[in-house]
Amino acid sequence: MSSLSLNPQGLPYPDPIHPIMVHFVIAMVFFAFVCDVLGYLTHRPRLFEVSFWNLMVATISIFLAVLFGQFEAGLAQPYAAAQSTLSFHTIVGWLLAALVVGMTAWRFAMRHQNPLKLSPAYLGVSTFLSCLVFFQMMLGSQLVWVYGLHVEAVVEATRQGILK
Repeated sequence: MSSLSLNPQGLPYPDPIHPIMVHFVIAMVFFAFVCDVLGYLTHRPRLFEVSFWNLMVATISIFLAVLFGQFEAGLAQPYAAAQSTLSFHTIVGWLLAALVVGMTAWRFAMRHQNPLKLSPAYLGVSTFLSCLVFFQMMLGSQLVWVYGLHVEAVVEATRQGILK
């Protein structure tokens, strides 16, 4: 793809899609966690059902988010200062994709076994997953607000060779 077909943000389409997809996944994972905790504390199994379906949607969506993230990261041409954060963000993104799939499979097995109960161990791992999602949010925020990936001025400075 030539640089002429990219917009001032360095993308072949108007706005980055990765953040849109990611925010959807973040909402689904956090909402699933909140529903599980509330369902566990209040003994309301309908909240477990809401949580399960949120995880199912998050499982599909996280792969779209990671794929768009990979594509947009490839177009970003990150300069040296941003490279390690971008690489770490990429690794954590793929790790999260695997963990969300694993958590959804575990949740499916528990739901199949007894839809009215939730394992405390599952809640513990789900807490870890939520913390990891928050950490990933911090990395993504750094890439935009500190390093300016796909921000017009930074893209232009990189194209002109000012940032290396």
